[in-house]
Amino acid sequence: MSSTTQSPLQGRTVAVVGSGYMGGGIAQVLALAGADVRISDVSAEVATANRERLITEAGQFVADGLMPEGAPDTIAARVTAAPSIEDSVAEASFVEEAVPEKIEIKHATLGRICAAADAQAIIGSNTSTILISRLAEGVTGVERFLGVHFSNPAPFIPGVELIPHEGTDPAVLPVVEEIVTATGKQTARVKDSTGFVLNRLQYALFSEASQLVEEGVASAEDVDTIVRTTFGFRLPFFGPFAIADMAGLDVYQFCYESLQTRWPERFATPTALAELVAQGKYGAKTGGGFLDVPADRVPELVAYRNRAYVRMQQLLAELGPAPIQPEEPNEADVSVAPEQQTRGGEGS
Repeated sequence: MSSTTQSPLQGRTVAVVGSGYMGGGIAQVLALAGADVRISDVSAEVATANRERLITEAGQFVADGLMPEGAPDTIAARVTAAPSIEDSVAEASFVEEAVPEKIEIKHATLGRICAAADAQAIIGSNTSTILISRLAEGVTGVERFLGVHFSNPAPFIPGVELIPHEGTDPAVLPVVEEIVTATGKQTARVKDSTGFVLNRLQYALFSEASQLVEEGVASAEDVDTIVRTTFGFRLPFFGPFAIADMAGLDVYQFCYESLQTRWPERFATPTALAELVAQGKYGAKTGGGFLDVPADRVPELVAYRNRAYVRMQQLLAELGPAPIQPEEPNEADVSVAPEQQTRGGEGS
């Protein structure tokens, strides 16, 4: 957002209920986007301590080049620790609930929010897996309630799932989209389904990865290497449907048939894929597939893809390997006892 464009959050009061690492990160990005943010937690003392943590964290993020200069001062000026949940939501036009992922805690918290917030205030839940319709059982004025699912770490992951339930007023969605996009995030509307989209995909991958390790096909380290250096390498730029279109849907169908020689049910060919192939729509090479990329734009798409992958490789080379594995000892360390060797830190 340019410095001359006023954020739609400027002057808006919002509340974040639950000020831990998820809620705190959400509060940071809302404040940096111009909102006046009131945070609350199980006690005023916890909220106050977390506010101080958010300011201190922001200072480190600035030092690391991750937040703009002045971020700590902005957060200090715009984030207030409220003495209670009721105080935090009383004047808010938007409330984000970010308490622990237990339905009884969320129901109790949502009940307190509804009792104290303005009747027109929009209420979002940061739940990652619980059905929004289940959470709505603890809400009064269910038409203003929906899921607004940020990902950890909230300041730096750009995607946010918006999940209305059957009773959500459709007019609420554009308002929440404006709030979230003002923070620099990208939103996707998804239907109310257990796990939504993010976690159904994430845990499906993890389940298959775990089976590969259990079967002795590869080690956990080698599975991680394959994921991050092959299909995972593409994912910052393209989703699974764009990748399939570029690879060729006929190729995908052949690969499914190959997998079915061992696991016929687990890797059954998706109906939509089979239908497109039957229609002669093989993806980018035929100018039609899941995303219908026009054939005359395929050279442009391929050129973008190639530039993107080379830039990603350059970025990874600049950053160096993630500090997951122990550091390799250099020649001077060979005689040092293992317990004295410096080890790399764990990733978050």
